[in-house]
Amino acid sequence: MKISPTFSKGQWLRFFTITIFLSAAAGFLLVKYAHIMLGPRYTAMNNEARLAGDRGFILDRTGRLLAIQTRFGHISVWKPDLDPSHATEMYAALGRILDLDPLEIARRIENEPKNFLYLARHVENSVVQQIEAEIAAGTMPGINVETILGRVYPEENLAASIIGIVGDENRGLEGIEFIYDKELSARFENGEAVSGDQVILTIDANIQYILEEIAGRVLTENEAEAVMLIAMDPRSGDILGSASMPGFNPNIFRETTREERRHRPAEFTYEPGSVFKIFSLALMLDDGSITPASSFYCNGSYEHVTNLGERIVINCLGAHHNVTAREIIIHSCNAGIAYASDREAVLPFYNGIRTLGFGVKTGAELPGETSGFIRLPERWSDRSKPTIAMGQEIAVSALQMMEGATAIANDGILVRPHFVRQILSADGKTVRYEPNAEPRRVIKAETARQMRSYMQAVTSSIGTGWRANVADLNLAVKTGTGQVTDSANNRYSETDYIASCIAILPAENPTLVLYLVIIKPKGEYLAGRIAAPPIREAAEALVNYLGIPRGKNPQIRHTGEIIIEPQTAPVVNGIMPNLTGTAKRDLVPLLLDENLNIEVRGDGWVKRQYPPPGAQVNNDTVIILELE
Repeated sequence: MKISPTFSKGQWLRFFTITIFLSAAAGFLLVKYAHIMLGPRYTAMNNEARLAGDRGFILDRTGRLLAIQTRFGHISVWKPDLDPSHATEMYAALGRILDLDPLEIARRIENEPKNFLYLARHVENSVVQQIEAEIAAGTMPGINVETILGRVYPEENLAASIIGIVGDENRGLEGIEFIYDKELSARFENGEAVSGDQVILTIDANIQYILEEIAGRVLTENEAEAVMLIAMDPRSGDILGSASMPGFNPNIFRETTREERRHRPAEFTYEPGSVFKIFSLALMLDDGSITPASSFYCNGSYEHVTNLGERIVINCLGAHHNVTAREIIIHSCNAGIAYASDREAVLPFYNGIRTLGFGVKTGAELPGETSGFIRLPERWSDRSKPTIAMGQEIAVSALQMMEGATAIANDGILVRPHFVRQILSADGKTVRYEPNAEPRRVIKAETARQMRSYMQAVTSSIGTGWRANVADLNLAVKTGTGQVTDSANNRYSETDYIASCIAILPAENPTLVLYLVIIKPKGEYLAGRIAAPPIREAAEALVNYLGIPRGKNPQIRHTGEIIIEPQTAPVVNGIMPNLTGTAKRDLVPLLLDENLNIEVRGDGWVKRQYPPPGAQVNNDTVIILELE
């Protein structure tokens, strides 16, 4: 029988369909195979680059080192290579170097069923070098060192939640380390490993220290859950310092929790309370729904009956009688701001709040930043407008409050807050400035100046912020005591509050904004009592540090021309120079030299060094510099 090779039209269609499908599947498998085979190679190349080059420094605005690369080690044991006849002596030496009990070392090794185990992880470079020396001398058979690169944070807790942390592969996990991981990481360029870029922050380490010291004391004295204290130059948006307490030490971050490491000014949301009145009242004045002369009567509460017969009551701290916009701010009058809001239309009010930066991220360079929260106008109740006006029914971040404050400080111009000032290449020659977002006008200049004059009166003897008053300096201040929602009962807590205080100074020509937030203080909770005094303390310290003019600290006029003698960068060419008195920032060229093994301990200027001046050094010499 002869079989015909011809196919019907339907058979040919099925044949081509199956052929195309099999070809596509084969192509997919080929691509997948190539990805599997090449992926590890590319990963290895990236790892090789990170090992060959240094991760870039993170520095404050003055050049102070906040994050530097170092070598760590995992100390492991390969049991088949152990020498039982010398085990006791070796365990004693390991115990001394690793600060472990020799008996505990012996017990762990003997009880480990596998041939391999880790004795210690992430030990410091100085410890690694001691063990490597013992291994080289043949006194520790079976002991191995696995070298890894990581970070040392010389200032420990200082600005830790801003700087962030890196993981085992020297990759950023949080903070600036994460956001700028690509720039900071070593990489291959033209076939060569190149060290990562240097990230220069806007913060000043000295200002950060002042803020953290004050915030830590406020946290303890008030037994608070957390405290935030921020300082910013409103003209540029530079965050000069941002304390988030309690803090953590990034050098031992594995012993901390994510909650402890979060930078609350960017991530934590809360109802701002009466500080928000400066923004809501400014919007009403700006669009003309009220004027500086508009008067409202406060008998101790705001009362309003809706068209549906619902009675809305908002209590005030006292009966303030007839109040204008000025008295609303001075006395923080809830009834006054609520009655003023009745004259404001819903949509312009909502749009104005959004224009001031609320309900959207500021764009500051920190991961996990919150947008805050404000409902769309169609979801507002009859109670929403007056309660939002007084700082309730809206969730904000501290960074958003700082951004809004720039409009009051800059005569109506809003400037975005930011943490990164510039990025330098590893050799310091290529400069890339991080441009801030374009400033934009959000309210009239006269509205902003009017609001600052009202806030200045808050520090008078009749204002809620009189405890923030600084002699010989005019501050524009507003305090706020916000309630905390009890999620279990879906109502405001009767015990938990957030006390805050904002200060813009000098009031006439602002160059600094300070903002303090105390979360859930115990005992006293009124902001005028517990938040205003620390603001005064911070203002006193920073006015002196920054040289802000005041009665006791006048500015001196001069030509502005100064002569700075050029400084020669220190060099190590086989002979150890005398580095005594050298500032940490001037040691950067030495730290970038891949042929040198340098450990820097402390901060400030070199006080002691090893080897001494004139000693011969080579690639294996460990240079130790102690700074004070």
